[in-house]
Amino acid sequence: MTLLTGVLLLVGLLQVPHAPSAQAAPTGSRTVDVTIDSMSPSAPSKGDTVTVSGTLINDGRSTITDAKVAMHRGAAIGGRSSIESLSRRTGYLPGADGEAVDGHTEKIGKLEPGVSQPFSLSVPVKDLDLGKDGVYQLGISLSGRSASAPAGQVLGFDRTFLPWQESDAEKKTQLTYMWPLISSTHLTAETNPDAQQTPVFRDDDLAAELAPGGRLQQMVALGKNLPVTFVIDPDLLATVDAMTKSYRVNGPDGRMGKNQAVAKQWLHELEEAVKTHEVVALPFADPDLASLAHHGKSVPSALSHLGPATDLADKTVDTILGVKPRTDFAWPVDGAIDSSIVDVATSAGAHNVITRSDSLREAGGLPYTPTAARPIGGGNTAVVADAQLSRAFEGDMSKAGNSAHAVQEFLAQTEMINLEDPGRQRSIVVAPQRMPSVSQAQAMATALRELKQSDRWTQPLNLSGAAKAKPDRAATRHVPSGSAYPSSLRRQELPTGAFRQIQGTQAALDDYQVILAQPERVVTPFGNAIMREMSTQWRRDPTDAKAFRHSVRSYLDGLTKKVHLIQKSEATLSGRSATIPVTVQNNLFQGVKDMTLRLTSSQPNRLDAGKPQTITVEGGHSQSFKFDTTANANGRAWVTAQLYTSDGKPYGKPMMFQVNVTEITATVMLVIAGGVLLLVLAGVRIYLQRKRAAGRRAEDGTDGEGTDGDGSDGDGTDGDTGTDGDTGTDGDNGGTDGDEPEQPSDPTPDTGSESSDPSGSGEKVDR
Repeated sequence: MTLLTGVLLLVGLLQVPHAPSAQAAPTGSRTVDVTIDSMSPSAPSKGDTVTVSGTLINDGRSTITDAKVAMHRGAAIGGRSSIESLSRRTGYLPGADGEAVDGHTEKIGKLEPGVSQPFSLSVPVKDLDLGKDGVYQLGISLSGRSASAPAGQVLGFDRTFLPWQESDAEKKTQLTYMWPLISSTHLTAETNPDAQQTPVFRDDDLAAELAPGGRLQQMVALGKNLPVTFVIDPDLLATVDAMTKSYRVNGPDGRMGKNQAVAKQWLHELEEAVKTHEVVALPFADPDLASLAHHGKSVPSALSHLGPATDLADKTVDTILGVKPRTDFAWPVDGAIDSSIVDVATSAGAHNVITRSDSLREAGGLPYTPTAARPIGGGNTAVVADAQLSRAFEGDMSKAGNSAHAVQEFLAQTEMINLEDPGRQRSIVVAPQRMPSVSQAQAMATALRELKQSDRWTQPLNLSGAAKAKPDRAATRHVPSGSAYPSSLRRQELPTGAFRQIQGTQAALDDYQVILAQPERVVTPFGNAIMREMSTQWRRDPTDAKAFRHSVRSYLDGLTKKVHLIQKSEATLSGRSATIPVTVQNNLFQGVKDMTLRLTSSQPNRLDAGKPQTITVEGGHSQSFKFDTTANANGRAWVTAQLYTSDGKPYGKPMMFQVNVTEITATVMLVIAGGVLLLVLAGVRIYLQRKRAAGRRAEDGTDGEGTDGDGSDGDGTDGDTGTDGDTGTDGDNGGTDGDEPEQPSDPTPDTGSESSDPSGSGEKVDR
């Protein structure tokens, strides 16, 4: 019967290529899609019963009759590579897949085309006839009759792995599982111009990840009960912490965020979880180390952000979660490294670089998987995560069949590592994808729970312990060159132009902050935003990365323009000296200080624009500053007003205006001075005449009566109408003498002579 089945299968396989692929229906052992959705227990012990459940779908064109499901136990698998090879195999292979276990089948009866039907099959471990400890292949077959196989044969098959170990291993493998809490960038550099500096979010998508059932909520809920090391991007903590308070969501309506409760609950759950777990903090915003190494090093100051990012990571985690994290671990994308990446990673104080075994490959032909820790010189350690275990849950884990298969393969690989050299204890690290989906996280958690429950060949170890483990002498320690770096990853890196743009934004921020009375209001949000511009997360969307960099710079430029000079109209100077006012507008929420305002004349020989002034302007105000100018010649001159920072750099755009100098000439000034002198002399003469007349009256003992030697009319009048006598007129306005009381009609007494000196600085300027 077995020979007949094999012949029929071979015929079916040979016929498949001859049919048109677009219309061909599966035949042979691929007629029915058999999917194992679960196996319990995943790592059975003696006395257990193994239950396998799943689904059957008839992909053929005819009805299958006399269908039944059976369990097959194959031979023990020889090594880790065999596990990986078997996981890709499809269809039934007589002999290799083993015979069906006698006495344990489930009758299905009839299976119509396209119909899905569940199955469940239980077999006691004792009936599986398991031998020595090892990983066994376990298969489920659907056999029956169809139009193409009237005699009956295996029409569908799926396989999985059954790890078997009767007792605890003498030396258990130490297993470290990194549990990443990382998200994409959600915060902008923008804050509201208020005292609280209300943050502005790019979107409100993070709330869905934090809410019950969301990706990050599941990562915390699952991880808190698992033997894992939390690996956290502190930017995520800072973002969630900002959500716990008032925040605004970017958009045309500028609506306020409403997910404070969700953010608070998530942070609370995380605080509880990390109390019993080690926390490793990546540099703030999870910078792309490979991009920095390959493209950022050529841009001055690009690497200078790593140190502050590491310091900020420590402060952020300690402040928000109340725990002291490890900050001496670096994690390049997918664990891919070369010598330049290691140099960059360790430049900011990281002494442990998390890489992967498909990057730091074994070259010595070791018959076992070596311990993860490898000294690589300079006091640094490469922590080599196992590539197969790290990638075990990267697929679509939303399908039960995929998840179940990944869990069983993960368990099989961990046991096989232990069986490679049972007398040698090793430390293995698993570094999964940075942002696991909900289904991926659930599959990872299932595998770790099964390992924890069986507890027969592994024991948990945190990441710090893995980095300190005694390394294998024969394990590879040589860091590969740049040519070995995967081209697929290199194509995803941030380009050099991105780092130049980041450098330009940082330079603009440096110039801007020096004028501010409260520089911390912009240094913190913009500094964090600049770090986010280098995040590893931009590899998934370079277009969005470019848009984010542009938005940060545009917002900064907009703020710098809020401090500016108000344009002046043409000014006219009507004297040799005058005051020119220049107004500075500050539309910022805070004040500016230590700035210098300088006027420069295009023709200094015609117009001296005055000395520079140090200015201070309160937030939301404008203030005029007056410059004492001096004109040396008539005509027009252009004046340029420019603001400068305290370190002498020009700030903002210069403002130009024209000044029309209408200075009075020297000849005219002499004429005016001569006229003034004649008026003064006339006044003195009148004064002396009045004084002499008053003296004569005093000698005669009269009060203005009688003659004055000049021949009065002698009529005894008091002389109040004389023309050239006691009133002392001199052809002017008939002013009275010093003894006569002033009359209401008398003219104002003469003032001092006009000065020809330059006019004062407060002279009005036509604008």
